[in-house]
Amino acid sequence: MGIVLIEDTRQQASKHIAKHQAFERMGVTLVRSKLAHGDYALPPKVSVDTKQSIIELAADIDNDHARFKRECEGARDAGTQLVVLVENTCGVDSIESLAEWVEPVASFKRRKYAKRRIHGSRLAKACLTMEKRYGVRFEFCTPLESAERVLELLKGGDES
Repeated sequence: MGIVLIEDTRQQASKHIAKHQAFERMGVTLVRSKLAHGDYALPPKVSVDTKQSIIELAADIDNDHARFKRECEGARDAGTQLVVLVENTCGVDSIESLAEWVEPVASFKRRKYAKRRIHGSRLAKACLTMEKRYGVRFEFCTPLESAERVLELLKGGDES
């Protein structure tokens, strides 16, 4: 894979044709995304997407799958390791333990319009598929561990 650059979406592409052609000749791939400052940046080595619960993870995988898939593909294509950090208080600490999890009945009853309970075995299978296809990594922690874990991941202090 060649170099990937992020180009700010506010940069008017039609006014930078010569630069874009030069980038193309150099094997540089441009990915357009909003930047806080500047017109070009290198993508981060690691990006962390936090989910506040297993229910939120299930919603992304089931209901918003196309958007979630695009996010995973975008990270992969930019050479960024995407880590999905799923917070939970039910003891799930790995994809293997997610496979054993079943949504509690009380949680199911609180979800409006839910037709069935969420089974961790199906989610775990989807997570493993996404890991293989897109290189995304799924990790789990408690809400109290989340901030520290995000910093560890971003600093590269993780060798899982």
